[in-house]
Amino acid sequence: MTGPRLGGVDAEHEAQLLSRVIDTISAGLDLGPILQGVAKLVTETTGTDVCFVHLLDERGRTLRLHGATPPFDDLVGKIELGLGEGVSGWVASHGEPAVIVDDKTADPRYRYIPALRGEEYTSMVSVPIVTPLGHLVGVLNVHTRLRREFTAADVELLRSVAGLVAGAIENARLHRRLAEREEALERFAERTVEWQEHERRRLAGEIHDGISQRIVSLFFHLSAAADAIPGSPGVAAEQVARAQELATAALDETRSAIAGLRPPVLDDLGLAASLESLGHSFPQLHVQVEAARTRMAEHVETAIYRTAQEALQNVAKHAQARNVRIRLYLQRDKMVLEVADDGTGFDPAAPDDSGTSTGFGLAGMRERAELLSGKLELSSAPHRGTTVRLMLPFTSPAQLPGR
Repeated sequence: MTGPRLGGVDAEHEAQLLSRVIDTISAGLDLGPILQGVAKLVTETTGTDVCFVHLLDERGRTLRLHGATPPFDDLVGKIELGLGEGVSGWVASHGEPAVIVDDKTADPRYRYIPALRGEEYTSMVSVPIVTPLGHLVGVLNVHTRLRREFTAADVELLRSVAGLVAGAIENARLHRRLAEREEALERFAERTVEWQEHERRRLAGEIHDGISQRIVSLFFHLSAAADAIPGSPGVAAEQVARAQELATAALDETRSAIAGLRPPVLDDLGLAASLESLGHSFPQLHVQVEAARTRMAEHVETAIYRTAQEALQNVAKHAQARNVRIRLYLQRDKMVLEVADDGTGFDPAAPDDSGTSTGFGLAGMRERAELLSGKLELSSAPHRGTTVRLMLPFTSPAQLPGR
């Protein structure tokens, strides 16, 4: 085999390797080419035969092969190990390197994976890929066909490479999350524009068909009253009474139109009492409310109220439920809203074709939560009811006095 032995890598070769790794991970934000390039550099510079890079999924439960040198590069994305499974899983769960010089099958940590042809390779080093803040993101392995005595310096060099790779992985993941956030924001903006147009049409219709018609009738009744005052005071009084009724109805419709845009009940009662009032507005349902009386930013309270409102509207329209339980509580650093019903339930995997009065639906509810750095979960099953759970970050709590 050509190339320097890993144990013989001097300071110059080590600096060259780290410099080339930095160049590779600086070339872009696509993890695939970065990890493939790093794996190739490691084998070329250290004289090892193959290199594997396994990344821990964001739930921290599974290692998946994301980078490999030939002939194993076609297995990228196809090999998975559970945390604690195999040598790589052991390294990930313990956060410590593992060195096997020979007789791998005798090591209780070893797991044979036919596709990786472990019988062709004798020695190996596996090191954790850890960020500067100490977060584990994966495992880097090198293997040699011939027996190799790995030194502490060899392990430290691979750990240095792994540290550089960890930074690239974190940057790529942060970039992806930012891109997803921007995409969600764009989708939400599009839905907001659609909703605004819907609201404009709704308000125009209500004003034209309701409020304006009542005002026109009010004008005629007042004109009739004015004409009747000299000779028929009784008729005038009757016309004034009808005008008062029309004025009251027009005022009610105006208030209803405004409430469709902004829930004034939040300013009048606070969020907890507003949720109770919201429950009373669905007389066909028995709504039980348990809400913490905790102040939050106005836009957060509005998001929670609107989510509860849309969830209740969906229950009333589609769930065939009798009972609904609304809970609002603080869980560590998150405010949690739960709306659970005892209705027919449904398959969450099925397409969401249910509409709501605001036109957002479940997709819009999720996007609203994401824009507030929160999360919306939906759990349901046929004949087992549905639970909508909204979780939003909570900061600077200020408890309201009991009422």
